[in-house]
Amino acid sequence: MENFDASRSTYFKALLGPRDTRVKGWFLLDNYIPTFICSVIYLLIVWLGPKYMKNRQPFSCRRILVVYNLGLTLLSLYMFCEVGRVQPRQSSPLSSHPTKEQGLPSSRLVTGVWENSYNFFCQGTHSAGEADMKIIRVLWWYYFSKLIEFMDTFFFILRKNNHQITVLHVYHHATMLNIWWFVMNWVPCGHSYFGATLNSFIHVLMYSYYGLSSVPSMRPYLWWKRYITQGQLLQFVLTIIQTSCGVIWSCTFPLGWLYFQIGYMISLITLFTNFYIQTYKKGASRRKEHLKDHQNGSVAAVNGHTNRFSSLENNVKPRKQRKD
Repeated sequence: MENFDASRSTYFKALLGPRDTRVKGWFLLDNYIPTFICSVIYLLIVWLGPKYMKNRQPFSCRRILVVYNLGLTLLSLYMFCEVGRVQPRQSSPLSSHPTKEQGLPSSRLVTGVWENSYNFFCQGTHSAGEADMKIIRVLWWYYFSKLIEFMDTFFFILRKNNHQITVLHVYHHATMLNIWWFVMNWVPCGHSYFGATLNSFIHVLMYSYYGLSSVPSMRPYLWWKRYITQGQLLQFVLTIIQTSCGVIWSCTFPLGWLYFQIGYMISLITLFTNFYIQTYKKGASRRKEHLKDHQNGSVAAVNGHTNRFSSLENNVKPRKQRKD
């Protein structure tokens, strides 16, 4: 095993360059194997879980879902606020390196753009002193949160909501944990902060929505689900724009990581756009057709599931008319 670890580390170093020594000894970061094993176990549960639950009653999980979603909402809010306090300074794009080693803390993402801290256009990984260490500490929590978020899928399986375990869902969850292991070992700060900041903000909205939807009495008042998906698409576009700035006005941040991030964001835009169209555009059309068919007295199917009340009506034999 030690020889395998040594050869793997040598391969990573040849491909990606030297690892960042500032995270040496941090939980789960020294060795890739635990992250890889967690991902394999996750995929096995995604495959075997629905088979195990097929002939079993679904679990409610209502109380634990409220606690779980509240916990992730608070964690996401913490990460957004902490990263948001060390935010980009919008200096001239022709200036590749920050002129100040440590910037002033800012409490909000938008106002932080005008503070003297991280450079919006391109920020290296060894150029901001203690601000870099603060970002690294927060981004470790961001990496670890991707492991916690595996529970999203496990709850779907336990509640038998298998229609929510889509290719997009599994791809996003399985890849993010692995990608961020590499990010934390090679580029744990600098230009890496932006996507994590936006994603943490989106997750504040998303997990608060799911937490509230776990309470049946709150569901009629939840109307912003489609806008969360729109926000996710917007964050991918903004991340591509900000990442492209690092390519155009390069600094000491490795270009290979920037190209990879752009490619990964494009894959997410493609999958999320398809999800949005299938869920909100075609879904709305199917609901209209169902309503029209229902008004005409016919049986309709919505999202692949036949209306159970209509099915029951079809199973009832027509009564003979009385002849008075």
